Amino acid sequence: MKKSDSQLQHDVIEELKWEPSVHANEIGVEAKDGVVTLSGEVHNFAEKWNAERAAQRVSGVNALAVAMTLKSQGTGGRTDADIARSAEQVLGWSTSVPEGAIKVMVENGFITLKGSVGWQYQRLAAAASVRFLMGVTGVSDLITIKPTISMSAVKDDIDVALKRAAIADAKKIHVTVSGSDITLSGKVQSWAERETAINAAWATPGVQHVHDKMALEV
Repeated sequence: MKKSDSQLQHDVIEELKWEPSVHANEIGVEAKDGVVTLSGEVHNFAEKWNAERAAQRVSGVNALAVAMTLKSQGTGGRTDADIARSAEQVLGWSTSVPEGAIKVMVENGFITLKGSVGWQYQRLAAAASVRFLMGVTGVSDLITIKPTISMSAVKDDIDVALKRAAIADAKKIHVTVSGSDITLSGKVQSWAERETAINAAWATPGVQHVHDKMALEV
């Protein structure tokens, strides 16, 4: 059953209140025909990112418009060089990120990560490790995934993974493999179900790109 705009707005507000890493009372929420807009000022980039993720968890959110801005973070004059050094340190401390695999560039607090890793979890770990640093205003993940195995049996592996993840109807999700690229199409019932399918695709060794063409059932 399709949610009304007021019900969807209420559900997103409640999800933001449930998320301990955001100040829900400082974030405005509007809903119109399945499109949710988040506005207001948040304390840092990590809070902004967590608010976006919280809204996407709500069933009925078909698209998300982000109009949130960052408050002055009071970093005490922390420079891009300071942020870059901190980013390099935390990447070096991470057991999930191969040593020397990721290069860091910082401009006006915005971090760009470049390099190549073997697995999607390593790529995600790299971005997560720098997202919460003081002074960060955004993170651009340009890390690529290098192929490690043949892709010939990928489709069957992903189909099994989707069923193993207990997706309500895995047959509604179609998997197409082209080289090291995977395209997911078909229908899902929620953002959570979509994310499960995408994570299952990324969990396959050698995948470089996952194209999400899935639609939410309404």
